Amino acid sequence: MPQNAGDNSSPAPLETLELRPRRGFSLFWRTFFFLALLLFGSIVAWLQTYRSLESEPRAIQSAQQLASLVNLSRAALRYSDAIARVSLIKTLADEEKVRITMREPRDKFHLFESDALGERISEELKTRLGSGTVVASDVNGVKGLWVGFSIDKDAYWLQTDISRIGPSRSSTWLIWLMTATALSLAGAALIARLINRPLKLLSFAASRMRDGDFDASLLDEKAATSEIREVNIGFNRMAEQLSKIEQNRVIMLAGISHDLRTPLTRLRLETELSVADADARAHMAADITQLDAIIDKFLDYARADPAQLAPVSLNAIVEAAVYAVADYDDLRITVTLPDNLNVLADEVELLRVLSNLIENARRYGKTPETGIALVDIAAKERDQSVLIMVRDHGQGVSSEALPKLTRPFFRGNAARTAAAGAGLGLTIVEKTIQRMGGKFSLANTASGGLAAHIKLRAG
Repeated sequence: MPQNAGDNSSPAPLETLELRPRRGFSLFWRTFFFLALLLFGSIVAWLQTYRSLESEPRAIQSAQQLASLVNLSRAALRYSDAIARVSLIKTLADEEKVRITMREPRDKFHLFESDALGERISEELKTRLGSGTVVASDVNGVKGLWVGFSIDKDAYWLQTDISRIGPSRSSTWLIWLMTATALSLAGAALIARLINRPLKLLSFAASRMRDGDFDASLLDEKAATSEIREVNIGFNRMAEQLSKIEQNRVIMLAGISHDLRTPLTRLRLETELSVADADARAHMAADITQLDAIIDKFLDYARADPAQLAPVSLNAIVEAAVYAVADYDDLRITVTLPDNLNVLADEVELLRVLSNLIENARRYGKTPETGIALVDIAAKERDQSVLIMVRDHGQGVSSEALPKLTRPFFRGNAARTAAAGAGLGLTIVEKTIQRMGGKFSLANTASGGLAAHIKLRAG
């Protein structure tokens, strides 16, 4: 008889209803990451090579130009009279943008050695002009390229535009680095997409074929890449062969089941009329009933039509499934459902699924101590889906047999196979759930017993 949710045998946590797949990078992101890493390494290597080939010649050339300018200015100042010196300084300032001023002891300045290029230029100028040469980036708050030199006992500053050593490298290199990085990442994304697209289509086609939709799984046989074209052709031929095999299987099972129905019906009638022993007649009728039930299983397994989905009340379906087995003495059911829970499903098919799972638990999930099957039915809504669990408190199954329980005609160890059957019950359940766009899985519970997990879309 059904029991309330307060029974001592509480259902397992519903967080275990949805089996979460192992998280990881998709093929697109893996390809993109490795391509981006390769391109980034190439950019860094290129920058280092460029710096080593460009910095040294640039520093020597800039120092040579500045040294020549200082030497020319020094010679002009040394060998000109006072009047000509003033005119020369004015001409250099107006035409060459070179300013020459006296260097005072109280002048405040910052050295030009702010980076590797500045240090290399300063070292080269000191080598060419003497150890007393000073290269500064500003003097008394005035920005520019300042070179301090001396003529005899007099000290001078030569100020010129910093652009004489080329454009400022910090901003230029940053712009180029950002541009190269953006173009490299865009190229990596495009290449990864081109590589991933055929495999993504193949994965989608394989998933559709797994669900029995062979027509929607055809791939492009005129792809530009020869390897992809050969894979697509081979996959399409395989899909065609599997479609034919599936059609033949359905026709064969349906034909066998149909052909067996007529002699079984006649055999039942003859048994009831000809067998005098009531006990023997009852056993023979039970055997015929069991054969008839096995034929029903074959027909259910052979059914390939898509399910007619509609929002239905899960509470009503569970109530109907529990009511059908209310008179069994070897079954106790605990139901834990929220009110007004709807799912998108075929009402008849879902009722058959729950009835099949309850019957499977009643037959194979009895507790060894009492010989009674304690069954828990629970459900909850999460993320536009409804998670349903039907579990027993029996002995469970071995880890080796667990993934085989949904295979056609497979029967596990003796602990869960006390009754006769065709070995199609759980296979039909899984196939029916898949036809309704859901997921089905089996798992042993930590406290003992087998749990069936169903995931359907919310209604």
